[in-house]
Amino acid sequence: MKDSQANSQLLTLNAAFAEDLYAEYLKNPELFPADWGSFFSHLSTPNDSAPASAVDGIGNRAHETLPSSDKQVAVLQLINAYRVRGHEQADIDPLKLSNWQPVAELSLAYHRLTESDLDTAFNTGSLVGPKRATLREILAILTATYCGHIGAEYMHIADTAQKRWIQEQLERQQLRPQAPEARRKILQRIIAAEGLERFLHTKYVGQKRFSLEGSESLVPLLDGLIQRAGATGVKEIVIGMAHRGRLNVLVNIFGKMPRLLFQEFEGKFGPSTNQGSGDVKYHQGFSSDVDTPGGPLHLALAFNPSHLEIVDPVVQGSVRARQQRHRDIEGKKVLALLIHGDAAFAGQGVVMETFNMSQARGFTTGGTVHVIINNQIGFTTSNPLDARSTQYCTEVARMVQAPILHVNGDDPEAVVVAMQIALDFRMAFSKDVVIDLVCYRRHGHSEADEPSVTQPLMYKKIRNTPTITTVYADRLVKDGVVTTPDVEEMTRSFRDAIAKGETVAPHILTQVPNLYTVDWSPFKGATWNTPGDTNVARDLIKDLSGRLLDIPGDFVLHERVAKILADRSQMALGTLPLDWGFAETMAYATLLHEGYAVRLSGQDSGRGTFFHRHSVLYDQNNGDSYVPLQNLSSAQPNFLVIDSLLSEEAVLGFEYGFSASEPRSLVIWEAQFGDFANNAQVVIDQFISSGEAKWGRLCGLVLFLPHGYDGQGPEHSSARLERFLQICAEDNMQVCMPSLPAQMFHMLRRQMLRPLRKPLIVMTPKNLLRHRESVSTLADLADRSFRLVIGETEVLQADEVKRVVFCSGKVYFDLVQERRTRQLKNVAIVRIEQLYPFPANEVVEQLQHYPAAKQIVWCQEEPRNQGAWSYMRGLLGECLLAKQKISFAGRPASPSPAVGYLAKHNEQQRALVEEALNI
Repeated sequence: MKDSQANSQLLTLNAAFAEDLYAEYLKNPELFPADWGSFFSHLSTPNDSAPASAVDGIGNRAHETLPSSDKQVAVLQLINAYRVRGHEQADIDPLKLSNWQPVAELSLAYHRLTESDLDTAFNTGSLVGPKRATLREILAILTATYCGHIGAEYMHIADTAQKRWIQEQLERQQLRPQAPEARRKILQRIIAAEGLERFLHTKYVGQKRFSLEGSESLVPLLDGLIQRAGATGVKEIVIGMAHRGRLNVLVNIFGKMPRLLFQEFEGKFGPSTNQGSGDVKYHQGFSSDVDTPGGPLHLALAFNPSHLEIVDPVVQGSVRARQQRHRDIEGKKVLALLIHGDAAFAGQGVVMETFNMSQARGFTTGGTVHVIINNQIGFTTSNPLDARSTQYCTEVARMVQAPILHVNGDDPEAVVVAMQIALDFRMAFSKDVVIDLVCYRRHGHSEADEPSVTQPLMYKKIRNTPTITTVYADRLVKDGVVTTPDVEEMTRSFRDAIAKGETVAPHILTQVPNLYTVDWSPFKGATWNTPGDTNVARDLIKDLSGRLLDIPGDFVLHERVAKILADRSQMALGTLPLDWGFAETMAYATLLHEGYAVRLSGQDSGRGTFFHRHSVLYDQNNGDSYVPLQNLSSAQPNFLVIDSLLSEEAVLGFEYGFSASEPRSLVIWEAQFGDFANNAQVVIDQFISSGEAKWGRLCGLVLFLPHGYDGQGPEHSSARLERFLQICAEDNMQVCMPSLPAQMFHMLRRQMLRPLRKPLIVMTPKNLLRHRESVSTLADLADRSFRLVIGETEVLQADEVKRVVFCSGKVYFDLVQERRTRQLKNVAIVRIEQLYPFPANEVVEQLQHYPAAKQIVWCQEEPRNQGAWSYMRGLLGECLLAKQKISFAGRPASPSPAVGYLAKHNEQQRALVEEALNI
């Protein structure tokens, strides 16, 4: 067969396959056999004299002469070039400020085609539409599809099915004009978006509202997405967004009554406002129910602080919790929607971390729809040249091969099309997708700002640019869809409704029972003293231990792990003391038995950084894993332990979002070393410590922070206990430093069994995990509860005690050992296991045991300016009896958490122990 005939049949039979093969050949010719290489080499070499076929793609004789094979291939290359780089020439900037250079690959000359070829018919390959068309017609389709008001980036996706799906959707959109009624609805939503902003602008002059003006197309985008998602079976959407347009979304999408918003502008409390510190109106969350073609859909807007993108992983955690509640394994019923700013999306690392979680098995939510309100300017002054080092603000999304749709915000119909493609892609492939809504900001960062000071040209252009409402209304009037009086009536009607304070969002439902809503009422009003019986019968411990040790017969354990499990079987019988690994595992097992789910994530949490947990077992022959806590019974709640990605900020944010949405799950985040929490400080400050005070949000999240001075240097010693104690107030959270396995057992059980949902910060041990004296008994689990303070455990004559040393954690065992060595009988050592809320009554009770003690010491391993001393000094001082004085024993003040030299560490440790015990 002649080469030209072979080429014609190849293109006809499987154009898409041929295009992919040829594109791969151009990149890696060495990968192809010699015959294929010869064939493709011929195609890429000019051969104007090659004979032309007179048969078209379906076997009929064509009226015109077909071009030579190399021109046919050039046309397919041109089509591919538009798919790859057409977005760079797309008309996506409403202000026309972009100064991008022409893309050579989109020109005819680059592909050795000329204007004389424009009226020649070619096989269109995989291009949606006619199988054959003139080059002029092909260019018209390509320009309209890839260089119009949507610029699509998707050719970076490796998965061919996903790439072809997007390609077909984009190219088929040219054949799907919007119906007149749909266009009228879009106009109504645009009018509503602009109408609210104008009303607020005149009623509350100069007040911050972070206006949506210039990006009003967000409202029809969201409205359309909610309705389309509901039609596909989505039951809940959790939305995270920063300030820009938030008030508009609350009113026009969520159905918040305008009169409530007006009260906030006037500084008044709303009827459901919590009585804590409160927060500004553009940080507040909201929820409502919306009617959709698929039935009621619940909307939740997450509370968000000024650390703009930190809400991203929080939303993901909330979505994952809701999916677990729905038993929504595929992520088809609960959807995450994140609305970003362009500068924040490109600039804040938590965005990358959140993308990195998107397909990780412990964190995936089945794909997120991302919408960027791209104002083309960051904060007050920065332009894209200063805000990023990339052409687009969206480059980070390419790391997970997410499709990116850049769309002109001044074309609401194109925005709706982009939304439809994005949502359908997410639902089809369970992957993230990004809509870059390119628009502008009509006012400054806040309405009191004057942006023309730093951006004179941009804002001169904006002042001369008609509003989106004007542009779109004129378009519909011209097309005969509406009349000018229609537009005027829509505008007047909306303004009247706003002035009355009525709900203006469409489809809002009231008093709709939500089968998946969590009832938080049992957890409100509980106090620290609300009882929670945490002891467990010995028979149950024995039974659960037996189930945990029932490993599949052909499962080959590592010899060290086998020894640990064998020891645990003896611990369950009471023939060996209980270690930390056993006590923690039994806490989880008993909670699962009582109907509470458990979720534990962190770096190396399955095994445990310090080789103590072994919640996940690995077959030494084939690498298979087995999780005993997932196999207690067929009806047990969910247990998940996951070795998280190497992130603290995003993972902790995720776990906070999960815990704040699921009160019946014990949710734990474990830092590999306690100081790793430094990388997640924004989550601790903005959510964990203050979420209840600002927003009334309850959360029972537990933080495991390995803490203790073991000569490991400055970075792996301290979990910065002082930082947590500094932000403790108004009973906002708990800070504990347990010293015994049984304390860990009861503390974790108390966290769920007591109807109180407060964050729990745990300074977990490191070397105590295998310390011969840091052990417990079955009686400690069966007959005790969590002890806020543990008094003296050795026999002392109370009236002979002259000094009482208070401490927490590992240093207790160093103090006891030195006291024994020196045979001291006049020093009592007391452990404070819960630092906050401070157990004042229990401390006073201990002091009353020793009426002759005048010297009270707080001993800690941390430097004087760190640890608990600054916190304890005043609280212990308030507990002192007459003539008692308090002093400090610990390391000297230091800018570093610990020394880096083992010899110096040992010297300091000896000194602080001696200082604590010396009379």
